[in-house]
Amino acid sequence: MRRRSLLLAGLAALCWPLLGTASPMQGLRPRGQGSFRRFGFHVYDATLWTGEVPDGPPLALRLDYRRKLSGLAIADASTTEMRRLVADEAQLSVWDQAMRRIFPDVRDGDHLLGVWRDDGAYFYQNDALIGAVRDPAFARAFFGIWLDPRSSAPALRAALLGRG
Repeated sequence: MRRRSLLLAGLAALCWPLLGTASPMQGLRPRGQGSFRRFGFHVYDATLWTGEVPDGPPLALRLDYRRKLSGLAIADASTTEMRRLVADEAQLSVWDQAMRRIFPDVRDGDHLLGVWRDDGAYFYQNDALIGAVRDPAFARAFFGIWLDPRSSAPALRAALLGRG
């Protein structure tokens, strides 16, 4: 399965120019990777790609899921984690609704890719664009789940930043 994913990723990278659009990974290089576990269960493996600045745009974070999760559960968990970084409940509510519309259900073997650009965050499922939140403040808070020093997963943060 991993070999198939790598092959598909390579083919996708080759096909992006043919589609007339830039690859969401253009200009980025691998930075670090790690695994996230909750209550002993392996939830996902994460890989971070960065540009010049390791914890700001442009960057991409790929989550390779190892469990079945609903999109609503992913949105709820994201909102809970963002609440650690953002105090504005009204803004969090708006972002929560956007994530509920975008995030799909996933199963073991699926991956989601989040790309932080200057104008916001773009989300891909298995290499297909599924939505965007064009708000730089959202992107900063969303990627802060993993990259902010206040992250609830400091070991994963260190691994993603290549410090673990």
